[in-house]
Amino acid sequence: MRLAAGDVEVELDPERGGRISSLIVHGLELLVTADESPLGWGCYPMAPFAGRVRNGRFKWAGKEHQLARNLPPHAIHGTVYDQPWQVEHAEPTDAVLVTGLGRGWPFDGRVVHRIRVSDEGLDLRLEVWAHEDPFPASCGWHPWWRRHLSRGEGVEVDLDAGAMWERGADGVPSGELVAPSEPPWDDCFTDLAGPPLLRWEGALELTVSSTCLDVVVYDEPDHAVCVEPQTGPPDALRLAPVVVEPGLPLVAEATFTWKVL
Repeated sequence: MRLAAGDVEVELDPERGGRISSLIVHGLELLVTADESPLGWGCYPMAPFAGRVRNGRFKWAGKEHQLARNLPPHAIHGTVYDQPWQVEHAEPTDAVLVTGLGRGWPFDGRVVHRIRVSDEGLDLRLEVWAHEDPFPASCGWHPWWRRHLSRGEGVEVDLDAGAMWERGADGVPSGELVAPSEPPWDDCFTDLAGPPLLRWEGALELTVSSTCLDVVVYDEPDHAVCVEPQTGPPDALRLAPVVVEPGLPLVAEATFTWKVL
């Protein structure tokens, strides 16, 4: 499914997690476009939780729930990144995709992914809805930005954060905030002074703006860098849950804007 505006082309893949499968700006493909794992390519919505859930367990209203541990021993990146979405609306420059929360989530609800492209940027909106019972949630996007484009230098990430969620030995935040460390990172940052910036010198500069208070940066792979806007840190169902109620969804917005260098 293709959206386009000016020199920008966007491919959507409703069947594979409602993800953005390709983003070409002025002839430059910005995203990793294929991987054996559904976790490792494109830009996919994470809902009704973003990042890891320790041991796949969380407690709500006095009851403990067990999620599928798709990154043992943890659950990771929600329940909708690898299931089909329905196309609710489609125009040349915008689309709306919708899916249920699936069997892997103990509450009934849905997720709405709204995508709009212009020649200056890509606007995204996620909505997590509860149908009957309230539940805790977080959400966000997981873009796999290419480390090297077809021209220019390798990517550099400009991140100005006041704090970082301390990551425990099991890869999940402890709940404490600490001073940001030096890269490499697989960490969640907060208290942002401004939006993260990715720069491929000699090619493109890209700004990741969002309404989210947290951003995860994963720059360990040789081929990609992930800069992920999230409404809360990993394990947010325990550390910083947002309660979704019928008629009161969790909403997150993000905009990717670019400038050719």
